[in-house]
Amino acid sequence: MTAEPIRITTGPTAHEHEHEHEPAASTCTCGHDDGETIVLDSRTIPHAIRHAAIFGALDAIQPGISLDLMASHDPLPLLAQLERNHPHTFSTNYLKSGPDVWTLRLTRIL
Repeated sequence: MTAEPIRITTGPTAHEHEHEHEPAASTCTCGHDDGETIVLDSRTIPHAIRHAAIFGALDAIQPGISLDLMASHDPLPLLAQLERNHPHTFSTNYLKSGPDVWTLRLTRIL
């Protein structure tokens, strides 16, 4: 089995970020719009680390920012785990519901 690279993109074109060396409050200096939606295609993430990778991405976004999660199935177990571990922290909207791809917009509200 060969590993495929994990790609996290912001909209149609991803770009490299140059972060200032500041603790916890570091900001990106590349001039991108922090309001952009992040797209994470979980289908490319190995199953053994998929939930951990998704939670890592969700933990990294600030209130008001959305992450569009693409999955090969309806991610109900992940949503239950998210609500259990981070109650009332994210709103969820289905953008596409199968049959081959589900896309959910998870917006951090707290």
